[in-house]
Amino acid sequence: MERNHSDNIRCIEKGQPEYPEKLKAYDHMPEKLYIKGRLPDPERPCAAVVGARMCSPYGRIQAFQYAKTLAEAGVQIISGMATGIDSEGHRGALAGGMPTWAVLGSGPDVCYPAANRNLYERILREKGGILSEYPPGTQPRNYHFPARNRILSALSDLVLVVEAKEKSGSLITAQWALEQGKAVFALPAPGFPACGLLTNLRRRRIIKLSTRQKLDAPHPLEREYSWTPSISPDTGTRTRTPSSPPWPTRR
Repeated sequence: MERNHSDNIRCIEKGQPEYPEKLKAYDHMPEKLYIKGRLPDPERPCAAVVGARMCSPYGRIQAFQYAKTLAEAGVQIISGMATGIDSEGHRGALAGGMPTWAVLGSGPDVCYPAANRNLYERILREKGGILSEYPPGTQPRNYHFPARNRILSALSDLVLVVEAKEKSGSLITAQWALEQGKAVFALPAPGFPACGLLTNLRRRRIIKLSTRQKLDAPHPLEREYSWTPSISPDTGTRTRTPSSPPWPTRR
């Protein structure tokens, strides 16, 4: 295992014991991972919270509250540290008392976006981690982000997509998650239907969350995964009944 001593960055190669088992289960995973901080605990469940950079205040609140509630239930939150929904997912996880992990489209020592420097440092300070398949010093490129999304989804047991735009990176994450057999939840912006790609994918394994019904209605995440969101957007049209939860239920 290589180590960059200046930034305390580790390089873990596929085949080494520390390489995440979840990544070994899929093709096209990176031969090397560069890690600053810690890896997620393989004994705990993980959920990805991803979505629009240009999101509504409602979307920010929901991403934060879902991540916080999941974290309080012992679920590790993974996202991409982008502005908007990703950042709120990380902050919600930290507010819930759990570390969080960011998968970057740059080297692990390159904070992108630069405006998230405080969040980047807080993730590390609170015993989370920064992961990348790109070596230290690598600057972000547009084509890095769709590729990194396969890692983000592979590390997660389910994916929550909040206010994703059509042709967005969040939907690439959802597509990867579906190909990997993961459960995917979609929360559109209030008053707007799920975008075209989610509408097409929904026939497969996507559960759409809605805001139209009263707040005390049973929620699909509570029903299927045995936890209750702090701010419930309540049930919407459900397009499939998920199989057993990807982790043991918590009562």
